[in-house]
Amino acid sequence: MRDRKIIHIDMDAFFAAVEQRDTPQYRNQPVVVGGDPNARGVVSTCNYEARKYGIHSAMPASQAYRRCPHAIFLRPRFDAYREASQHIRAIFHQFTDKIEPVSLDEAYLDVTDVSHYQGSAIRIAQSIKRRIVEETQLTASAGVSYNKFLAKLASDVNKPDGLFVITPEQGPAYVEQLPVGRFHGIGKATERKMHNLHIKMGQDLKNCSMRALQQYFGKSGEYYYQIARGIDVRPVVSQRPRKSLGAETTFQKDVGEFEILIGTLKQLADKVWHQLNKKQLSARTLAIKVKFDNFEQITRCKTLEHSTIQREQMSNLVQELLAKTEADQRKVRLLGVCLSGLSTAHCDGIRQLDLFEQDGEAKK
Repeated sequence: MRDRKIIHIDMDAFFAAVEQRDTPQYRNQPVVVGGDPNARGVVSTCNYEARKYGIHSAMPASQAYRRCPHAIFLRPRFDAYREASQHIRAIFHQFTDKIEPVSLDEAYLDVTDVSHYQGSAIRIAQSIKRRIVEETQLTASAGVSYNKFLAKLASDVNKPDGLFVITPEQGPAYVEQLPVGRFHGIGKATERKMHNLHIKMGQDLKNCSMRALQQYFGKSGEYYYQIARGIDVRPVVSQRPRKSLGAETTFQKDVGEFEILIGTLKQLADKVWHQLNKKQLSARTLAIKVKFDNFEQITRCKTLEHSTIQREQMSNLVQELLAKTEADQRKVRLLGVCLSGLSTAHCDGIRQLDLFEQDGEAKK
């Protein structure tokens, strides 16, 4: 797999960059896109001027305001971001059809068999970056390597507007000298666990046996064993099936009333059900997410083994799952509902709506 040519394109501060492009007076000003700083919202992204003040994505918007009161705080305009993203993907398609979108502002491209520029992945990445600037007035950073893991690492090196290459000869040594927290796929919780095991650098991870890593990290152990050696055999997947649908809300003030929490979950479940209906899907699993006032987060889920969940079941299910938490004893900051185990729904005339798991560790 060392002869593959993979490019990872990562737009620079994408949401904020679109806002600056569309409103010239925002240029050269700190711009924060996300929730209301006077409420309970969080930062979705911010530009590099705002990052100088220590602002970053997922930070409470109120904290971002305290760090930079003169910043321009904006609510997201997803239609504008989707339009720009579609334009950028159209540029990708002029070079290859092997494209794996990760989000609106990020994608992997497999250019192994592309003939443009005599097959030079570096020149292809340079051309894509140039076309993005010319056609959208936005900048992107690119990473070029022989697998997805290293291409992702490379795109982070010279941000913004960067281009970095990791060759097959450089890959294993490059990984050895990196802190494990820089590895894509190792989140904060896993990083802490690795540090407790005295695994702090790529070299430390490489020194661990496959058996030990599987013992400590389960199924992920094999992945960590491979990436510590610069190995990643995952293909660029052009069409990735949807795995889940979800919705969540953050309360303006922490809520301790159980009935209000139940009502909110029912509203969220209904919202997600409409997404499911629109996409003509059914699902077998319903999960709820609860974040308490101390930011502790838990999930509870229910899966039907032999049938899909009907719409009329959802009210009872969310109440049943919430009862398995401490929401009746503690105040809650955020609630979420997620449907997974998705499959194509069948309809005969009027569709009988079918329905409804998740867990996890989160850019720009």
